[in-house]
Amino acid sequence: MIHSLTGKVIEKSLDEVVISCGGVGFLVSVPQTAQGAIAAVGEETTLYTYLNVKEDALDLYGFATKAEQRTFKILTTVSGVGPKAGLAILSALSPDRIALAVSSGDYKAFTAAQGVGPKLAQRIVLELKGKFTDTTVQGVSIEDISHTAAAATGNVSQAISALVALGYTQSQAAVALSKLDTGSDVQTLIKQALRLIAGGKV
Repeated sequence: MIHSLTGKVIEKSLDEVVISCGGVGFLVSVPQTAQGAIAAVGEETTLYTYLNVKEDALDLYGFATKAEQRTFKILTTVSGVGPKAGLAILSALSPDRIALAVSSGDYKAFTAAQGVGPKLAQRIVLELKGKFTDTTVQGVSIEDISHTAAAATGNVSQAISALVALGYTQSQAAVALSKLDTGSDVQTLIKQALRLIAGGKV
C-alpha cells in the first residue's frame, strides 16, 4: 500500500494530479475539493493516497488530508460505492459533513454527489452507522448528534420536521437540537435552533 506521496506537481487538472517522485510521475485521481490544498505546478506537495488494485490496472487516489483518506476508505466499504463514487462524494461533501449526514440519517445529503441516487444514499447511511463516532462537528460529538437523531420522538421529532420544512437539512436540524435542552416545547426548540443556525453556530 502506498500511504502518501511527496513530490513536485508536474501536471494538474480538476480531478487529476501528476506528482514526480524520484523521477517517476504518478497519476493520482483526486476529489475536486482537494484542488485548493494542492500546490501549484512546479511546487512540492504531499497527498495521502489509496491504491486500488484491479486485474487490469493499478489506480491511485489522493487526498489533501488524512481525514479525507480515512473517509474514502470507509465509504468504499459500502457495497455499490467504488472509488469513483467515493471521489464524487468527497467532491460534494467534506469528511465532517459525511459523518454528520450518516449519524443523523440524512441520506439526501449524499444525492448531491454525481452518480449517487436515493437508493445508494440510503445504503450508505445504513451500512456506515456507528463508523464515525470519534468525529466532532461544530463542537458537538457525532455520538451526541446520533443519539439526538435516534431519539427523535415527540417534540424533537416535530422540531426536526419543522426545520426541514423550512429548508434546512436533517443534518443541520440534528446538530442544532443536539445543543439544546430537548425537554423544551416544540416552538421553543424551533426558535432556539433557528437562532443557532442564523448565528452560524451550526
